Amino acid sequence: MPFISTNPATEQVIAEYPSHSPKDVDQALETASRAYAGWKKASFAERAESMNRAAELLESEIPVVAELMTSEMGKTFAAAKGEAMKCAMTMRYFAEHAESMLNEESLPTKGSRSGVRYDPIGAIFSVMPWNFPLWQVVRMAVPTLMAGNVVVFKHASNVPGCAKYLEDLFVRAGFTPGVLSTLFVSHDQVSDIIADPRIVAVSLTGSDQAGRTVGEWAGKNLKKCVLELGGSDPFVVANSADLDITVPMAVTARIQNNGQACINSKRFIVVRERADEFLGRFADAMGAVRLGDPMDPATDLGPLVSKSQRDLLAAQVSSSVEKGATALVGGAVPERTGYYYPATVLANVPRDSRAGCEELFGPVAVVLVANDLRDAIRVANDTPWGLGGSVWASDASEIDEAIAGLDVGTVFANAIVASMNELPFGGTKNSGFGRELSAQGAQEFTNHKSFFVA
Repeated sequence: MPFISTNPATEQVIAEYPSHSPKDVDQALETASRAYAGWKKASFAERAESMNRAAELLESEIPVVAELMTSEMGKTFAAAKGEAMKCAMTMRYFAEHAESMLNEESLPTKGSRSGVRYDPIGAIFSVMPWNFPLWQVVRMAVPTLMAGNVVVFKHASNVPGCAKYLEDLFVRAGFTPGVLSTLFVSHDQVSDIIADPRIVAVSLTGSDQAGRTVGEWAGKNLKKCVLELGGSDPFVVANSADLDITVPMAVTARIQNNGQACINSKRFIVVRERADEFLGRFADAMGAVRLGDPMDPATDLGPLVSKSQRDLLAAQVSSSVEKGATALVGGAVPERTGYYYPATVLANVPRDSRAGCEELFGPVAVVLVANDLRDAIRVANDTPWGLGGSVWASDASEIDEAIAGLDVGTVFANAIVASMNELPFGGTKNSGFGRELSAQGAQEFTNHKSFFVA
C-alpha cells in the first residue's frame, strides 16, 4: 500500500509514495548499522559541523518546507514557518551544547579516578506522529544524533513528504546515508523492526494506546524506550490572574496547531470568583477566531488533519452535549470543503461525558469551575494524563502552589506550555516516561558507563 499525502483543506491527493518491502527494511537497517560504525567515532566538532550545515540548509528552505507541512497536515503557513525555524534553532543549539551535556563526568570515590561516560548505543528506532511533521522528528533525533547514535524513523502515513524531506536534508548536509533515515512501513511491520537486533532502543510520540503497544514490544525485546504520549493539559486560572493577558493566551493555547498538539491546553479550570468573567470573555474571543485557508495570512485556524479526525472530534462534542454539556461557541461541522471544525467552548461538561474524560484533539475547550486554587489543582490532577499544565496568576504564592501541586511533567506560569531546548520535556502517568531535549534528553539513549581506576 502506498503512503498517500492528502491536502486536508482541499481534500485533494497531493502525492503517493511507495511503501518499503521487508527487503527494503533490511537494507535500511543494514545501512544504519554501517553508518553507526563511523558516526559514533566522529568528534563532537565533526558532528556539530554537519548539524550546523543541516540548520543552514533548512533556514534557506523555510518557505518551501513550510508550504509542504501546510499542504500535508493543514497547519497555518505562519505556524509551519515557525516550526521550521524552531527546528533549525534546535539543530544549532545542540551543535553548540551537546559536548558539554555529554562530556565525561568525574565523581569522587576512593579510586584515583572515577566517574561516568555517556557513550552512544547504536541505531534508535523512532515512531513519529503527524501533528508537528518536522519538529517531532528533530526534537527526538537531534540530541540523539549528537550523542553519536543513528536514527531510523517511521513517520505518520499522512506526512510522507515531510519524512522524505528530512532524510534528504541530512544527506544534503553531508551526513552519511543511514545516520538519519525514514521507513515507509505499516504498523504491522513495527514489531519486527523493534525485534531486529540492529535496533537497540525505541522512541515513540503518539497516543497512550500506541505507547502501550510499542512499550510492550520494546519490553519483550529488552530494549529501552522513551514514550511521549497524549495529554489533557490543564490551564488553571487563579484568583490573581490578569484576564487581559490570560484570555488571549487561553485562545492561543487551545487553537495553536489547529488544536492538535499533546501540550495544547484542553481543560480550562477557573476558580469560582473569576469564572463568570473569564467564561464570557473567553467565549467571545473563541467566537472571533477566523477559520479558513491555512495559506491565507488572515487565517487563525485551519482544517484538522483528516476526515476521520474531524469526525471523531465532532462525535465527542455532540455526545457530550447530549449528556448535558453546553456549547457556548461552535460545536458544529461547517458546510465547506475541507476537514474544518470551528473553535468551540464547552461548559457544564459532565465528568462521565466524552469531553469530560477523553482527550480532545482539536480546537475544543472544556471550561470547568473550581471552588478555589486547591480545588482547581485537584480537578487538574483528576485525569490519567500528566504531560503539561499552566497556571495563570500574579500572586507568587499561587504560582508556587500550582507548580508544586500539578502532577505533570512540565508546569509553565503565565506562559503557554512549550518544549524548550534548555528544559527536559516529557510526562508522567499515562503521558509516558523518559525525557527529550536538554541534557537529560541528550543522555537518554546513551550508556551511562561508570568507571573506576584504583
